[in-house]
Amino acid sequence: MTSMRREIMEQPAALRATIDALLPRAAEAGELAGGTRQVLFIARGTSDNAAVYGSYLIQAYAGRLATLASPSIATTYRSRLDLSGVLAVALSQSGRTDEIVETLAWAGDCGARTLAITNGAGSPLADVADMAFVTEAGAERAVPATKTFTTQLAAQAVLAIGLGADLDTGLLRRVPDEVEALLAGPIDLEPIVAELQGVPGVVVSGRGLAYSAALELALKLKEACYLHAMGLSYADLLHGPIAVVDARTPAIVLAASTGPTLAGTVELARRVTGAGARAYAIGGDDCLAAASSRALPGPDLPEWLAPMGLIVPGQLLTEALARRLGIDPDHPRGLSKITQTG
Repeated sequence: MTSMRREIMEQPAALRATIDALLPRAAEAGELAGGTRQVLFIARGTSDNAAVYGSYLIQAYAGRLATLASPSIATTYRSRLDLSGVLAVALSQSGRTDEIVETLAWAGDCGARTLAITNGAGSPLADVADMAFVTEAGAERAVPATKTFTTQLAAQAVLAIGLGADLDTGLLRRVPDEVEALLAGPIDLEPIVAELQGVPGVVVSGRGLAYSAALELALKLKEACYLHAMGLSYADLLHGPIAVVDARTPAIVLAASTGPTLAGTVELARRVTGAGARAYAIGGDDCLAAASSRALPGPDLPEWLAPMGLIVPGQLLTEALARRLGIDPDHPRGLSKITQTG
């Protein structure tokens, strides 16, 4: 068994431990954010995809503007901004990416309150922050992140609750069980793996809260399978890039089983298949499955929690496809666990 597959299977335990550790600290995060009005997320790579979830969640449910930072403003342009009234949240699985550490320190120097979300207890990022949410993913040996991504999502759900989002903590505690059920249930990857084996690229699409999972799946397919995978909101996809979807370039569409973006995802799948291309669904409902060429099950979770489960079939698909292509998913070429950006 690859390390990537093993770590995918460890996600229920990692999520359970992370939620148990962080949920009692939600009020503490709320106190840290006292007097702030906006959230600024600082991240790169997989952590940046996780931050997209936090941005949607906090804006949709906690009533605060949330945006993604451009770290080069701090590290390359060395500009100084007025960040009073801002809660700066930096995400890094290792907590040792210099650019992210430097940008969070810069944000604090510019007047922001600072929070780190990291799997690295005692890391430079945790040390520089006013407060650290340390996830409980355990050691992650495969280069493509899996359990550190889903535990970062869980940490941001706790943050949203701390910022006043009226969300059911009992549902959050259900997430590990739902992910466990997904992993234990029948997921027939073989037909999709066989069809993706010969394609040069794929479009991966979702909208709203599911967009983070779409971006992350596209990144995983790039990292571990060397596919030209394009992660797009379906709103952006329909503005022009839909032209790349054809018989040689299928689409993977992700959606929760409920929520305001589901109908649009169904229509996208119909448009893709109507153009003679293949559409593979992850999650959604019976209508999405019927509109798609093939479908993989998603979690039985409300939209605000669904991305923690939606990514799991995508992770399994990526690992299986990498092995089919003769690629070691644990050690993709040109990548290391900690990426330093100049």
